[in-house]
Amino acid sequence: MATLTFPLSRIEGHARVEIEVQNGRVISTRFQAMEKRGFSIFVQGVPAEQMPVIAPRICGVCSTAHHVASVKALEHAYGVEPPPLADKIRSLLLLGQLIQNQATSLFIFTMPDRLGVDSIFHVSEQEASQETQFHIARRALRIRKLGTDLITLAGGQFIHPVKAVVGGMTSGVDGERADTFHQRLLDALPAAVELVDFYWEISMQMKDRIGTWGDDAPAYYIASTCETRPDFNSQEIRVMAPQGPCCQRFSASKFRKYLTFEETDYSYAGRTSYNGEIMRANSLARANMTEQLGTPKADAYLKRLWAEFGHPAHPILLFDLCRGIELVYAIERAAEMLAEPLDNEDTDVPYTPRDGEGYGLVEAPRGPLIHHYVIENGKITTAEFIIPTIHNMLAIERALRVAAERYITADSVNLELERAVGRVVRAFDPCIACATH
Repeated sequence: MATLTFPLSRIEGHARVEIEVQNGRVISTRFQAMEKRGFSIFVQGVPAEQMPVIAPRICGVCSTAHHVASVKALEHAYGVEPPPLADKIRSLLLLGQLIQNQATSLFIFTMPDRLGVDSIFHVSEQEASQETQFHIARRALRIRKLGTDLITLAGGQFIHPVKAVVGGMTSGVDGERADTFHQRLLDALPAAVELVDFYWEISMQMKDRIGTWGDDAPAYYIASTCETRPDFNSQEIRVMAPQGPCCQRFSASKFRKYLTFEETDYSYAGRTSYNGEIMRANSLARANMTEQLGTPKADAYLKRLWAEFGHPAHPILLFDLCRGIELVYAIERAAEMLAEPLDNEDTDVPYTPRDGEGYGLVEAPRGPLIHHYVIENGKITTAEFIIPTIHNMLAIERALRVAAERYITADSVNLELERAVGRVVRAFDPCIACATH
């Protein structure tokens, strides 16, 4: 029996794919997380109120989601209800992360797959002409910076935000700064739409080239955003059946009742399932589970997705198109929010720390993120991080098997397999740094 090993690039963290083959038949496909982080261990004994500052260090990309989820877990444990304006600013903060992440995933991680290059930065300005990588890269970085600056505006700083605190936010958003950023969002929207249109077009061309959208078998879907005008500062997890209807709703504290979590002997990242069935989280899940986004350009893209691919849609390369839809939505929705006053009400309430147990839920770009803390004598005794990527692990391995069986025969291994492996994994946009916390 032979083992084919494929190191991965253009993902968050370190991982590889192993495919076992015997006599031209695929025996297994494994997606392996290669690092062990240990956050759940070394935060034991930490004063609970320090967690919103420590937890974002799990990941430099997902730090915003960890920051808010950590604060919400402590609020749940302490019995604290933040004021409405604080929740609104947290939602704006998470939209900033959505812009930053989707721009990174679309244009830096997966655009090279569409263009058949290693990086969108490989063409110099002097070599560039018409629709070139230089043009794409410049606009992509501009859109990504829009997200990082929005995180800074709402969260105080980009890499590890600090303004979400137990009881609310440290402050609102100054009206003058909000007006200035509102105009930046409006000015950037046409560039984002142009990039998404181009990405959609070249994605269709890629299907013609490789002949498939990848694994298109139905799956269950999981998200914590609501059906209309999705808010990533979420409150409830939903599961959708492969045929379409939502089949389960539950709070973060009930996740073990409805989801099965298991470790593997070949990866540092675990995996979940729903009634033993494969699930998918991330952008395609949200698109399938959303009835209306509530902003004009994003809703037009969503209707186009359904018209061209059905509803629910299942081919995995549609994850990337859905990220483009969400990028446009986040810009439109953030502009709407910044057009309203964000500094005219109280942003926090007093609280009294207490021992207990708390769960914090947000919808990260990759799906539902849960922080679960047990507090004794003011310190963390148990910290559990349920990472969105683990909901996709079984789906990733199934999609890898579909690709492997297409390109491996008894006589040969098609060299397209290596590129297909990268496309499959990047479609799910896994965050290995988080999944191996």
